[in-house]
Amino acid sequence: MIKVTLKRKITPRVANGHPWIFANEVEKTAEELKGGEVVSVFTHDDKFIGHGYANPRSQILVRLLTRDRKTEINEDFFYQKLQECWTYRQKLGYTENCRLVFGEADGLPQLIIDKFNDYFVIQTLALGMDVWKPAIVKALERIFSPRGIYERNDVPVRELEGLPQQKGFLSAPFDTRILINENGLKFHVDIENGQKTGYFLDQQDNRRCIQHIVKNAEVLGAFTYTGTFEIHAAHYGAKSVLGLDISANAVEQANSNAKLNGLDHVVRFDTANAFDVLKIWSREGKQFDVVMLDPPAFTKSRETIQKAITGYKEINLRGMKLVRPGGFLVTSSCTSLVKPDLFQNIIQMAAKDARRQIRQVSFQTQSGDHPVIWGLENTEYLKFLIIQVL
Repeated sequence: MIKVTLKRKITPRVANGHPWIFANEVEKTAEELKGGEVVSVFTHDDKFIGHGYANPRSQILVRLLTRDRKTEINEDFFYQKLQECWTYRQKLGYTENCRLVFGEADGLPQLIIDKFNDYFVIQTLALGMDVWKPAIVKALERIFSPRGIYERNDVPVRELEGLPQQKGFLSAPFDTRILINENGLKFHVDIENGQKTGYFLDQQDNRRCIQHIVKNAEVLGAFTYTGTFEIHAAHYGAKSVLGLDISANAVEQANSNAKLNGLDHVVRFDTANAFDVLKIWSREGKQFDVVMLDPPAFTKSRETIQKAITGYKEINLRGMKLVRPGGFLVTSSCTSLVKPDLFQNIIQMAAKDARRQIRQVSFQTQSGDHPVIWGLENTEYLKFLIIQVL
């Protein structure tokens, strides 16, 4: 393997567990890197750090896969890692639908694998991981004997690695609209054309948290996508549920999911710009017992973080105004650059401007199949908050 030597000042951060090594942290490489190679990383004084994959086209020159010098990066390595991932999910009770591999949190940087029943969706978001895609598929086949494997690499981040955006079958073709079960409900998942890998598994635990506050309640949901939170609310005994999303296709799927579960008499979804509706209805004094906000990420760039803060404050301010005194606001943020303490501060500012007192009921992160590694900030991205609005 090609030897990569780090600069003196950067070594402690990497030595303490972070798997990313930026190009400006490297003193020298023994050979010229072409991209995709497995390399061995050493400190400035020649102490072994780990083995990882490299890409000179990326700002992150090396991503570490192991810190065991004796471990070889080969097909068996990926089989063993995927087996470890599956064992971990099984111990936590995630057996039917789960994020099987969550990148850096599972020691497999830039690899995402979602499991939907017997179907799998893969994202290889870096060149070094993309090289091992055949080995990853082989490991999945060996462990699960899946009914289908699909690639959702139609994401812009791959272009930063010199990779094309693409999607398609990594197994024999199959019907990419599949049916899953979650918390006693059924949902259609479009793994070919849906957002991300087709479904947001990271909120599956949080969706159970609303079961008591929605009973006999009038519920409004905004940014609903395919209606999972709203359909859960109807299932848990809400009096009525209205969901809003700007995507007509998402609304069609949401109404289909409501009908699939026999709940279309309780919940309905309309196509609308939630930002505009929240503003108009708050001015009109319209109110609900529970308001649920689950917007998409507002920014992925530090340069526009203030815009994200303003956006979150605005929608939560409007959301609070729509909650009857004593009712509840359910709100989320999946913007990784908005840290938990910042998100809580935003909610507090919104409450102050709305002239409403709030009481925290629950504050959580993503579901346990998306594990958080302390010290790796990118592994903790979802904030989920339930507050009572007094």
